[in-house]
Amino acid sequence: GLVIDGRTLSTALQGGLEEKLLELARHCRSVLCCRATPLQKSMVVKLVRRRLKAMTLSIGDGANDVSMIQAADVGIGISGQEGMQAVMASDFAISRFKHLKKLLLVHGHWCYTRLAKMVIYFFYKNVCYVNLLFWYQFFCGFSGSSMVDYWQMIFFNLFFTSLPPLLFGILDKDVSAETLLRLPELYKNGQ
Repeated sequence: GLVIDGRTLSTALQGGLEEKLLELARHCRSVLCCRATPLQKSMVVKLVRRRLKAMTLSIGDGANDVSMIQAADVGIGISGQEGMQAVMASDFAISRFKHLKKLLLVHGHWCYTRLAKMVIYFFYKNVCYVNLLFWYQFFCGFSGSSMVDYWQMIFFNLFFTSLPPLLFGILDKDVSAETLLRLPELYKNGQ
């Protein structure tokens, strides 16, 4: 890991040493900026996103972390003694730092699997519907007549696009939370 303070960070960002900082950060699994200004924190996140084309995650617990959280792809706010500004600006909110492991490993894995299944579901639902319309045109001689009336189409889409996402979103858990916490390598399978 790399731990860098605000004074060193300002020298690196303003002194034209951005490339060397990025090269050093590329060899680290995590980078921590301590005693840095809010502007410096957001500049580091933007630099990593722009130059390395990497997905960024920012975690903060106070008003000084808001710009960093908003600059990242995913922002996590920790509610605590410093107020709720970071929580209000974040994508996800947790009450303590120790809950980060469960948020990433359990809920992150479940989110990946649910999204993957729903993309496949919507793709095949639309393929079936369009295939039906395609073959109907051969049956009616390409007259342009409508196969289904609008109410049927509305209820078809309402039933097949609202009920399954709700059921998948609430009930689908391919692996239990305990197993996901015990085996963190399962998170990579979802990606």
